[in-house]
Amino acid sequence: MITNRDEVTQMIRSAKVRKGLKWGDVAQRIGLSKEWTTAGCLGQMTFDKAQAQIIGELFELTDEAVAWLQVVPYKGSLPTAVPTDPLIYRWYELVSVYGTTIKELIHEEFGDGIMSAIDFSMDIQRQEDPKGDRVNVVLSGKFLPYKSY
Repeated sequence: MITNRDEVTQMIRSAKVRKGLKWGDVAQRIGLSKEWTTAGCLGQMTFDKAQAQIIGELFELTDEAVAWLQVVPYKGSLPTAVPTDPLIYRWYELVSVYGTTIKELIHEEFGDGIMSAIDFSMDIQRQEDPKGDRVNVVLSGKFLPYKSY
């Protein structure tokens, strides 16, 4: 018996290693981006029935696990307020150092509001560089203005 979505995430991660799968291959099978698909497999997005069935086949999941893939998850996967994983910590550091700059420039360009993480897309690519390859991350979220009432 599966008691929560985290157990399904661990099943997926284990099967991914065992089968030597890449997230891009999984994404191609369900027809979505590798970024969204990975977030879904790691428990941060909800798969529809057809997508969940494909994920279930790829990772050899039980029917119960496939059902869990279709449950709206509790979003936010970090185990602590300040992340300890070095790669994730660098993102935390990036927001700590540049967060106020990003906020200021978004407000200057768009006005008072937020960048949506719901109406959102992300693209992560390797950018070759003779001094060492770079990680190119593009985040694109719809601007949502605060309204007066």
